[in-house]
Amino acid sequence: MHSPAKVRTTLLALAIASLAMLGLAAVAVPVAAAQDSAASGFGPLDTSPPKGITAEEIVKRFGEREAEFAQARENYTFRQSVKVDTIDDDTGKVDGEYQQVTDITFDKDGKREEHVVFAPQNTLQRVMMSPTDFDEIEHRLPFILTTDDLPKYEVSYLGRQRVDELDTYVFQAGPKVLEKNKHYFQGKVWVDQQDFQIVLINGMTVPQDTRRGHEDLQPPFTTYYEQVDGKYWFPTYTKAEGTLHFQAQNGALSQDVHLRNIVKFTDYKQFRATSRIIYNGQDITNQKAPADQSPDQKSKPPAPPK
Repeated sequence: MHSPAKVRTTLLALAIASLAMLGLAAVAVPVAAAQDSAASGFGPLDTSPPKGITAEEIVKRFGEREAEFAQARENYTFRQSVKVDTIDDDTGKVDGEYQQVTDITFDKDGKREEHVVFAPQNTLQRVMMSPTDFDEIEHRLPFILTTDDLPKYEVSYLGRQRVDELDTYVFQAGPKVLEKNKHYFQGKVWVDQQDFQIVLINGMTVPQDTRRGHEDLQPPFTTYYEQVDGKYWFPTYTKAEGTLHFQAQNGALSQDVHLRNIVKFTDYKQFRATSRIIYNGQDITNQKAPADQSPDQKSKPPAPPK
């Protein structure tokens, strides 16, 4: 989000803007705070080293899986629902809202298309959207830490933790170097101990632009993954929430804005298959689950909030 001083002159344009112009801003909230808000399913963190495998091997394996799934997701259709609310902290009620529902499909030639199916009038008044946030939704809210991404990050092992019905490895991830005009994920990553797949992430985008009059910040977020077609772990639900802090300009008072952003990815359907998934040396591309495990035996993923 940008400074509120700019909002009133651009609200009409925002009402007809596409999702490609979506941008959010919020002050940095500690990652732990975002986790604690939904921590009922989190067991204690065991900081002892992993057994029978090194942390480096775990990172390598989940990076490879993420690369496979990133490619596979490009061959799926799905619905993307975005809702951005500003909240009056005095009343707890929504006082401005942006919504857009988009179907991600393919044309007859197999080219990816986006069709907006629902876009009511934008009623946001206290914040202004910027282009940074569509990039946020597209790349960091889903967050796929692939083998291509890993060299850009410092990834450190934190321990093992039970999350709902899954046993996970927990890692801290952040960029090694902040390059100009590029944004990165910084936060925690939960990896399923059995399949070496990311099932939950919690963090925020860095760097945040805090320059007076140029604020363009994003709130901390949590993304949940679910298994699709018995083999892929795709993002299905993201909640980002925080308080936007705009500095005073031209003698005006500074302003805090409570922002909540919900993104849902639903109705995943495979359009075409171009990759193979190998599990324990066996090609399971066209199977619903690994040969040694039925879908009923698979632990459930962490449950997103309702």
